[in-house]
Amino acid sequence: MEAETPAPEQAAFRIFSTSKPKPKPEPEPEPDNRPSSPPKPPIRTQSKTTVESDSFSDLGLSEWAVATCRELGMRRPTPVQHQCIPRILAGDNVLAVAPTGSGKTAAFTLPILHRLAEELFGVYALVLSPTRELATQLAEQFRALGAPINLRCVVAIGGYNTIDQAKALAKKPHVVIATPGRLRALMEGVEIAAAFSHTKFLVLDEADRVLDANFKEDLDVILRLLPKKRQTLFFSATMTGNLQTLSKVSGNKYFLFEGDKGGKTVETLKQQYLKVPPDLKELYLSHILSNMEEDGTRSAIVFVSTCRTCHYLELLLEEVGQAAVALHSHKSQSLRLASLSRFKSGQVPVLLATDVASRGLDIPTVDLVINYNIPRDSSDYIHRVGRTARAGRGGLSISFITERDESLVHEIEGVIKRKLGEYNCDEKAVFEDITQVFVARRVAKMKMIDDGFEEQAQERKERKLKVLTEKGIKRKR
Repeated sequence: MEAETPAPEQAAFRIFSTSKPKPKPEPEPEPDNRPSSPPKPPIRTQSKTTVESDSFSDLGLSEWAVATCRELGMRRPTPVQHQCIPRILAGDNVLAVAPTGSGKTAAFTLPILHRLAEELFGVYALVLSPTRELATQLAEQFRALGAPINLRCVVAIGGYNTIDQAKALAKKPHVVIATPGRLRALMEGVEIAAAFSHTKFLVLDEADRVLDANFKEDLDVILRLLPKKRQTLFFSATMTGNLQTLSKVSGNKYFLFEGDKGGKTVETLKQQYLKVPPDLKELYLSHILSNMEEDGTRSAIVFVSTCRTCHYLELLLEEVGQAAVALHSHKSQSLRLASLSRFKSGQVPVLLATDVASRGLDIPTVDLVINYNIPRDSSDYIHRVGRTARAGRGGLSISFITERDESLVHEIEGVIKRKLGEYNCDEKAVFEDITQVFVARRVAKMKMIDDGFEEQAQERKERKLKVLTEKGIKRKR
């Protein structure tokens, strides 16, 4: 298995390359007639020191694109847009790491649509996403910005009929947005693979996740079938080991943008913690959610670590009369989208979710994020709390912590370079509902037995472990 795995240098070259690889991995030295100075590294910019443009028209975009931005309420480019849009229009590969809610999607969508309008054909751009929900949202944004040029966009993700998706791809839409696993399966057909033979752009959104080992085999197949001469764009909110490896081995083959070094959360986000006994988490959660209207909170996302906890809390909150929907991978795709639609439309004020919802989802009404379980990885924390306080708005995150979680909190604080404040909670008011919540807890556990969730979860776990074992992949804990 190891013999088939390309070295990091080779993998990076294949991702960034615009021509066939040379025999030697290191570039030949170029004659330097200028005064002696060290070679220039990939250009790095900092959002805090960047002078922002007053208008999208300053970035070289077409008039129709500028007008569309104006109609959609996008008045001024954000730092990541100001730096990356001109470089993409100039033909550069880009690796951009910027905080959540900083406008990364428009930073690659606008220049791609600008170029597409100059030569309308398909498949012009391929965008890879780690989750189905993010892929669906990306398609919405592409269609909104691309409406003036009658953009044809297809989403290829799991949970839907493969034959219908194959037929849609065979018609060569302008833009394809896909999850790696489903696209790989579709590209096994010769006709579908041929549709990507002239693709000009490859975008990896939430690139740190797409480059994860779980997608490696799928990504290798996709990259082999794409043309070597293309632009490759990486966008992420966190600089992880995978992206650092690319930045080290890829030389000057790309433009690097780092906004706030990609490890910080936005200043408008108030981040707090709440010390909670492990056996009373449900009680504190129910209390905070029941006071949302009084606190002026329009909607909230509660992040949990497992699908089981997500399903359990959905049943429990139903028993205490708190409207909520759940989003996790054990639900069918139609139910997942239905839950997300009800939450985004404001029909339900609370979304219970695993990390499937932590990436890229942009819902302006989310004022509160609760970490029911502290994530083991600090980058997951950054993505979770990034679902609120987006685009300059304010927001609040509350992380439930037990004594065992304190080391994780210190690690998170070290990464975001901020101390979490303590959330003040009226203990007397919390315990007023203890009887109701404890009864609901027992009922929820009985319902989980009746609906067979535990058995289904165990079957899924065994199937997943079998696949990972066959691939030789060990999931990081």
